[in-house]
Parts: sequence; C-alpha cells; structure tokens
Amino acid sequence: MKFFIDTANLDQIREAQALGVLDGVTTNPSLMAKEGIAGKENILNHYLQICEIVDGDVSAEVISTDYEGMIKEGEELAALHPQIVVKVPIIKDGIKAIKYFSSKGIRTNCTLVFSAGQALLAAKAGATYVSPFIGRLDDNSVDGVELIGQIVDMYNYYEFDTKVLAASIRHTMHIIKCMEMGADVATCPLSAILGLLKHPLTDIGLKQFIDDYNKLNK
Repeated sequence: MKFFIDTANLDQIREAQALGVLDGVTTNPSLMAKEGIAGKENILNHYLQICEIVDGDVSAEVISTDYEGMIKEGEELAALHPQIVVKVPIIKDGIKAIKYFSSKGIRTNCTLVFSAGQALLAAKAGATYVSPFIGRLDDNSVDGVELIGQIVDMYNYYEFDTKVLAASIRHTMHIIKCMEMGADVATCPLSAILGLLKHPLTDIGLKQFIDDYNKLNK
C-alpha cells in the first residue's frame, strides 16, 4: 500500500519525505486555505514547490463545477508538472471531465466519493484514482472502511485499473483497516503516519537495551 500525505504544508511534506516512505501528496482547496495560500498564481506555484519535494503523484484539485471550467483548469494543472494528477469531484460534469482527461492521457483523482455506485462511474470513466472519504462516512454513522472493501472487491472482479485511494483518514487504525481491505493508497495526515511507529513495547524494549548497555559501560 502506498502512502500519500494529505496536506498543503511544505514542512510536513518535507518531514514525511525524509522518512523515506512517502509516495505522493493530496491537497484540496480547504488545505490550501489552511496554509493561507490564495490567488491562482500562488496556488500554482505552491503545487510546483510540492512537486520539487516529492517524487510521486501530487493531486491538484479543480475549483470549477462545470465541464468547460474543469477542462480548462485541469489541462492547465496537468501541464504544470508531470507529477500532477487532476483532482475532480464526483458530479455529472466531473464524470464527463474525467472521461475527457482519460482520452487525452491526463491522470485523474475522482474525489468526494461516498458510495460504490459513485466509484463504479469513476472507474468506467477512466479515473486513475478514486478517493472514498472514510472519515466523513464514519462521522455520519456509516462504516467508511467497509466501503473501501466493497470498492476493492468490485474493481478486482471487473478488472478495473482505477486505484482505490482511501481518503479522510483520521488515525492509525484507519490505515491498518484500509490495508486489510486492500486499498492501493492511503492518504493521511502526518500524525497518522507517525502514529504507526508507536508501540509501548517498543519504548519499553528500547529503554531496557539502553539501560543494560549503560550498566556495562559506566
């Protein structure tokens, strides 16, 4: 399973990249706003800075909700850097745009997916990635991880090439459960990735090793 970091914060991206396990980055307008990034040129420049830090795919989201606007924005984003994947919402014009991008060899990430039916349409349109938002489903008393398994099974059965990118991950257990379900990618906050390192027995064992060494090497 690949790890993407879900942020627009350059310091967090650098920290995740330094771990040596980062495979890509996902962003969205809310994450850009959180970092105080506004204005078209500033946003495009920020995507370029992210591409300079990481080696893998960088999802850059269109803002338009109409077909023509999505095409214009998506083509501009795709031309910005080879690592850019155009992020498109799962709406009627979004599916049309994904089909267009697919025909032009432009990679896409179909976002805001909350059902298997939406994931089916995204795959049929040729999306490179589909992003089910599992945390937001959990917030509404629906098992988001179960949806990941459902989509993985569907894609495997029908031999779709679309990759399942588990999004809206809140904690380390989400990552583990998505791994068990066979997700291709998990996009996570830095805290969730670092959380995988933590285990009390590791801390106890390391302390014991150091204490024993110090006793013999006073």
